[in-house]
Order: sequence, then structure tokens, then C-alpha cells
Amino acid sequence: MSSSPVEPETVVKNRHLGFLIWQSIPSTAIFLLFKLLVLSPRCSILTFLFTLSTFHVSQLAFSSALSFASSPPQPKRPVPPLRLALSLLSSWSPDFRRRAVVSFTLMLFVAVAAASGFLSVASVCWLEGFDGVELFWRVGFRGFVCGLLYAFFYVYKQRWVLEFPIIQRPPFFSFKMGLPSAIKKALKLSGVAYLFSALPVVFLADQLKSEVAIGKFISEQITFYIGTFAVFLCWELDHHLHQVLHTKRFMFAPPKGSAAAETNPSEPLLAALEESTPSSLLQYLAYLDLCMVCENNVDTWRRAAFFEETSETYRRVINVSLKPLKQLATKLGEGMEAGSVDKDISNQLLSPTDMRVDSKYSEELNNFQLCSWCARTAASLTVHSHKEDRFGVAQLSGSNIDVISTLLSCLLAVEAFMGKKTNLQAPHHLMGPAGIKWAQLNTGRRDTGMVKKRGGLLHSKAFAMADVLRTSIYCIVSAFHDEMISSAKAGVLEKDWLVSGKPLFGTRELLLQKLRLFLDFQAC
Repeated sequence: MSSSPVEPETVVKNRHLGFLIWQSIPSTAIFLLFKLLVLSPRCSILTFLFTLSTFHVSQLAFSSALSFASSPPQPKRPVPPLRLALSLLSSWSPDFRRRAVVSFTLMLFVAVAAASGFLSVASVCWLEGFDGVELFWRVGFRGFVCGLLYAFFYVYKQRWVLEFPIIQRPPFFSFKMGLPSAIKKALKLSGVAYLFSALPVVFLADQLKSEVAIGKFISEQITFYIGTFAVFLCWELDHHLHQVLHTKRFMFAPPKGSAAAETNPSEPLLAALEESTPSSLLQYLAYLDLCMVCENNVDTWRRAAFFEETSETYRRVINVSLKPLKQLATKLGEGMEAGSVDKDISNQLLSPTDMRVDSKYSEELNNFQLCSWCARTAASLTVHSHKEDRFGVAQLSGSNIDVISTLLSCLLAVEAFMGKKTNLQAPHHLMGPAGIKWAQLNTGRRDTGMVKKRGGLLHSKAFAMADVLRTSIYCIVSAFHDEMISSAKAGVLEKDWLVSGKPLFGTRELLLQKLRLFLDFQAC
């Protein structure tokens, strides 16, 4: 992690520049290792320096294109090339324009990767005795094909999307842990790329006319495979280094002990959260920093600043934490309502999500990483307010009610999307511990409609999001269990812990029933 008085706007730019500088170190080491020790070419110093310079230029171009094409964990879906070509003469909506930009960016990456493959493989596999045509055809063209295949694989697997690690480690250890995986993947990719790129050479080349030519041909193929592996290894390490450097935590706080840290240490973080572009890398880094401050006991001085007596800072932190969760619950609710309109009587017997939910509503689940951070942040801050809030700003500002209501609404929306139907029990069944008992919800899952989607990526993210939300609610319920039980006995649980108006999803009665299940530790 890093902390400095750097302006938030320059954080991402500095990481891009740092990545371009650091990538040259493993690239140079791999080039020297394979060129001098493995391939052992007999070439002049000028030829060696020329190939080294060409290799560095090609790697710098590839790294720049990779960095330019990278996206936070909520990427816009690129437009298919055919549809993009057909829509060039038509008007574009704002959403289509953003998706078109992603498509053009990925096309640029594919082109740069192919050109980089041409130069990189030619530089590593340069042998004395090759004339221009031989170097172009035997090595350069095959390197071009290798770069093209790698770029298609990279885009198809969506490896251009940044993935934040579960545990934040120092960059050196994170990079070291990815070395075995990078070597293994480079071996597989180089083998596949060698076979594809060898096809035109086998059919069109004339090296197989004599036994001498056969020996030379085999030697060239071994050299080419080793050189291709070296280039793929450089690209895999570039990808891993890019992930490590861009997903590293950045502390949006003034240096401890400075005047800004004593007066208003939360302002840089709040400014990054409120003013950054939605779904940008800067916003993700700010939410990651906020989550770690609220969950961990390392930066307690920063968390203590949230509970200042005016309650303004606390309200701002809770508002930015709940905003993505409210958007998720609202979008899923709108999608399920839209999917249940104009359906016949038989369809109305099914749960709302047994209908097909429009992808534009369920796309919010692609923002799983951000939503999970927000749920954990809101829950952790609420839990810590039980002991650290000296002025009672969490309770007096009504933030606790907002947090509980939002988490419950979001959980109900996600469970409904998964096909989990919730039944409202009769009031006389709702009683709990110490004379207050309540019946458990009917949580049986319907094996219709959504069953076909259980193996899909969206269902996996919905399942994970539901787990995060349940864990967050249980953390709050465990911390405030005595207070909630007292409210339930007095008959004011709904008044003390739920919003007075219409919730984001479901009804107040449904939220109250769900909260009582959590109080009895029966929610699942």
C-alpha cells in the first residue's frame, strides 16, 4: 500500500507510468537470458544492440496498449465488430457510444499485440545468415500470428478486466506468487501458437528438399519455439505486473501527524469517492481504501475521524457506501417488474424472476466487487459505531436505520433474482426469543425459470453477493442484538430499525420479517 500527499487525480496516471517503467526489468532479464544463454547467437555487438532496442520498443508498445485497454471490474460490454460496422452511419446512444469506445480500444490492442509479436519474435530469434525475406517470412510473419492469437485469447477471456485480490500483499510478494502461473500459461500458449503459426510455413516453405535442409529446419523450429515462449512469458509477466500495480491499495489520506491529518483527514477520501468518474479505477481504489479503513484496526485514527460531532462526515461516508447497493436493489426490482408485465395467468403463478430479466437491469451484478466492498464498509462502520461513536452520530443521524433497510432490501432483491421466493407470514406467528417467536420464511427455491441460469456467471455473482449481504447483516445484528431484542419486546423494532417510507425492494412487513429471522439467526 502507499500513502502520500499526491492528488487523487494523479494516482492512476502515476500507476500507468510506473507500470511502463517496471515492465522493462523482467523483459530485459528474459531477453538476455534466452538470447545469450539459451539461443547463443553468433552476432555482432551492433546487431545485438539493435535487436535489444527493437525488442524493448515492441514490449513498450504492447504494455501501453494493455494499460490503455484495461478496465475496472465493471466493464462495458464491447459491441460486436459486425454490429459496429453496420451502425457506423446511424446515430449512437450514449451507452452505445461508450461500448463502441471499448470495442475500438480492444481492436487497437489486438493490432498492437500483433505488431509487437512480429517485432519481438524477430528480435529474439534473429539469426545470422537470414536475409530480409527469410526473416520476414520464417520469423516475423509467424510472430505476427502468435501476437494475433494471444490478443484474441486475451480479449475472449476478458483478461483486460482488473481483478482486485482478496488479500492485499506488498507488490513484490504479489508479483512473486504469480510467477509459476505465468510460466505455465506461457508454455501452453506458446505451444498452441507454434502449431498455428507453423501451418503456412509447412505448406509453402521449401526447406524439406534434402537431409541437410531437414536438420536446418528442425534447428530453426526449436529456435522459434524457444523465442515464442520467451515473448509469451514477457507478455504474461506484463499482464501480472499490471494487475499487481493497478490493484494495489492507495491510502487517500494526508500523512499522519500533518496539519491536514489533525483537522480533516477524511476529505481526500471523500473527494475521491464523490467526485471521481463512476466505475473508474480511481473510484474503485477509493472504495477499497474506505473498506479497509472501516474493517481493519490499523488506521483507527482515520476511522475515528468519521465520528466527528457534527455527523456530516459520517453521513457522507454512509451515503457513498450505500449508493451502489441502492442502485443494485432498484435496478433488479425494475427488471423483475418489467419482466412480469403483460404475462398470462400461468406466468403470474411464478416468481417474478422466473420470467426473463432484461440484461440492462441485471448488469448491476457485474459490479459485484464494488457492491461487496460497500456492504462490508457500511456493516463494519455500523458495528464499530457501537463502541467508537462517542457522540452518537450514527444513531442520531438515522444512518443505522438506512444501513439496515438498504442491506435487507438489497438481499431480498438478489434472492428474488436468484429465484428464491419469500412468503410473508401471518403476524401472530412472528414471535422471538424470551417469549417472542417467529416462523421461518419459506426459503424453498423454485426449480423453474432461473434454474437454467444457475450455472451462469450472473447467478454466481448473485449467490456471492447474497452471502456478503447476509454476513454484513449478521455482523450488525450480533453487535446490536440486545438493543434489537429490547425493541422487539417493546413492539418498536420496525420503528427503531427500519425506514418509515417504502423500502427499495419489497415491503416494510417483509423487511421486518427478514430482520426477525436474522435476530433468531435463522436467515439463510
